Amino acid sequence: MRPTQRLGVEERGSSRDTAFHPVIAGADVLAKATLLVLVVLVLMEPAWGNLEGKAPVGRAVVYPLWAFVVPVVWMVRSRRRPYPFPWLPDLLLTLTCFTDVLGNRLDLYDSFFWFDDLMHFACTALVSAALVLLTERRGERLLDTVTRSVAFGSTASLAWELWEYVAFMTHSGEFASAYGDTLGDLSHGWLGAVLAAFFVDHLHGTLRRRSAARNV
Repeated sequence: MRPTQRLGVEERGSSRDTAFHPVIAGADVLAKATLLVLVVLVLMEPAWGNLEGKAPVGRAVVYPLWAFVVPVVWMVRSRRRPYPFPWLPDLLLTLTCFTDVLGNRLDLYDSFFWFDDLMHFACTALVSAALVLLTERRGERLLDTVTRSVAFGSTASLAWELWEYVAFMTHSGEFASAYGDTLGDLSHGWLGAVLAAFFVDHLHGTLRRRSAARNV
């Protein structure tokens, strides 16, 4: 299997849609640059980002590492066998960090009781879609896509909840309600992973139809 088959929208037969690449690449670079600025400001003054007592240092360290994991892996692998950069999966992973820092900065978590649930749903969907795109195989069935997406999403949700628990939940005022909140977060993450699988499958179907229309 050629590496370009594992890049989401890079190759599905001849289904590459290059019209979206400048937009996706620009959004990816902008999101990364803005994220770096935000985490530096949070590290300097946690209160500015409304992250007092919510592991601001941990976020400032982990988020940039997470946002740049795809570029690092791509650089290492492309030395042996060059292949196009996976802009879309990289953007999706970056957005999970960017939206969390921005949401805290705008105080959306405390202003809207439903925002935390929305973020767990959306961020798990983004992570699942990114990892499914990065590991896809030609001709994959919807059931296989859903299975991998749920496996990725559920694992990511569990990892986040464990990190929250260790990083700040045990000495937070929310500890008394943490059990119910964790169950809700994991449930929303599971739903997000399922939605991501259907989105990726629909995206591939659309690209295949466009490719077939061009070849007629």
